[in-house]
Amino acid sequence: MSTQVLATPALSKPAPSSPLQRIAAFAARASFEATRLAPDDMAWLRDGIAPKTAIYVSAVPARPLEAQIEAVTRLAAAGFEPVPHIAARSFASEAVLNHHLGGLVEAGVRRVLVIGGDLSAPAGPFHAAIEIIESGLLHIHGIVEVGIAGYPDGHPRLGATELDRALAAKVEAAVETGLAVHIVTQFSFSAPAIISWVMRLRDNGIDLPVRVGLAGPTTLSGLLRYARICGVKLSAQGLVRHTGLTRHMFGMVTPDTVLRPLAEAAADLGDVAPHVFSFGGLTTAARWAAAAAAGRIALDRADGFTVEPP
Repeated sequence: MSTQVLATPALSKPAPSSPLQRIAAFAARASFEATRLAPDDMAWLRDGIAPKTAIYVSAVPARPLEAQIEAVTRLAAAGFEPVPHIAARSFASEAVLNHHLGGLVEAGVRRVLVIGGDLSAPAGPFHAAIEIIESGLLHIHGIVEVGIAGYPDGHPRLGATELDRALAAKVEAAVETGLAVHIVTQFSFSAPAIISWVMRLRDNGIDLPVRVGLAGPTTLSGLLRYARICGVKLSAQGLVRHTGLTRHMFGMVTPDTVLRPLAEAAADLGDVAPHVFSFGGLTTAARWAAAAAAGRIALDRADGFTVEPP
């Protein structure tokens, strides 16, 4: 299976030769995930990160769908590529989904990330991400590429075999409806787990682009809270026990000990790029990644680095 990702910055040529260069080249390809846009986010983002950077916009069940359309409209107007989450269980009817997709496309959306969503019971006819893909509505509305979820640390309710089958089924459904495909993973604190998972994908013949989820700068308590919510609690507990855990930018915990090994292994993993969850705020996440991409870092131990002030 193969496809392409739109608006993904090309890897540097020749290949980066030093650890710092490899980190910078890898970080330069980062996308971001935003739950909300703060009032001052746009001004900094326009100056701080590259135009057309992909910014994924979460689907929050407690918020009206119009709020997501407003967010993607602001991002597109600022020169970025908004990639909204489409949460299957949140739509009360096919008509509601049709209306929402129409609004997103009118705002400039061409790619979406389709997920099941957090609701325990569906609000309407859609129970799972694959049902949105199989409906053909994405293609009808002009969506050209779909993101699907990956789980390097596993899933709290599904086994590895079920996850593999679900991923393969979604890829097949997307291709059959004329959509390109990429994978966006849940955030993980374990670089070896991520690398092993990506290598298993490649061994299984899945050469799709992968955006690897990293928990962006946030407080330790916030990080553990998000980990519990997202079902990666055991990995978070391992992080707490990690002897190299330190507080970095603005007293926050950063994913340097995950990003650096991934950057070192990237040449062997195919099309892989970081996807930074903005638990500590979108501007904070983007500033950290931009500093790494600019090489404003100091390698501080075998597997990590610290961001240096501008």
